[in-house]
Amino acid sequence: MLTNKIIVITGGAGFIGRQFCAAVAEHGGTAVVADIDNDAATILAKEIAAKHQGRAEAALLDITSRDSVKALITKLQGRYGHIDAVVNNAYPRNRNYGRKLEDVTYEDFCENVGLHLGGYFLVAQQFGLHFREHGGGNIVNMSSIYGVMTPRFEVYEGTPMTMPVEYAAIKSSVIQLTRYFAQYFKGEGIRVNSLSPGGILDRQPEAFLQKYNSYCNGKGMLDPQDVNGSLLYLLSDASKYITGQNLIIDDGFSL
Repeated sequence: MLTNKIIVITGGAGFIGRQFCAAVAEHGGTAVVADIDNDAATILAKEIAAKHQGRAEAALLDITSRDSVKALITKLQGRYGHIDAVVNNAYPRNRNYGRKLEDVTYEDFCENVGLHLGGYFLVAQQFGLHFREHGGGNIVNMSSIYGVMTPRFEVYEGTPMTMPVEYAAIKSSVIQLTRYFAQYFKGEGIRVNSLSPGGILDRQPEAFLQKYNSYCNGKGMLDPQDVNGSLLYLLSDASKYITGQNLIIDDGFSL
């Protein structure tokens, strides 16, 4: 599906990003594992490249730094002569992220929105401008079901977990940012879409899982690789007439 495509995955060495990188390489693309943790990115890229004929490389990237984003674009353009897509998947946050509403300070709220939403803006801006200069490209932003629906706080009752207010603000904004960029670059060969996965299984408490899964169609919490098919579709030419859209993958949780 992705033969000869050069695809950058920000946060590529992370929990979901590593699945995206492996899927890109498996389907013929070259996965650029772009991460602020260069050691983790290097290890993962070597693993993927060994399995898929060298179709992965690591890259140091800080999505909150314009210089870092531009340096990566320049490096990849020089090496390959083209960049086909970028996946905005990184998940930057400060050490106080994840507190309950009552405990969130104004400073922490602003910092987390700036890191995450601001970083997505910067990546989309710089790659979008590059794509404009080079005949087109593809941007996929990672949102969430909590970008399209209000939180179900009841699923967190009896657990130390919560649904952070910053997350709701960020992920809903990512969807509108996606539409904005799609409209702004319309007619220039640039597609911009977003994905909104449901919850991803990652050692959550059993009490939470039972409540969460009761709202779903059968699978419940997703495994990280369950989002791969939708991402591959948006990155491939099978979706070449789709732009400004948000795909929800949540096993019915948001219904």
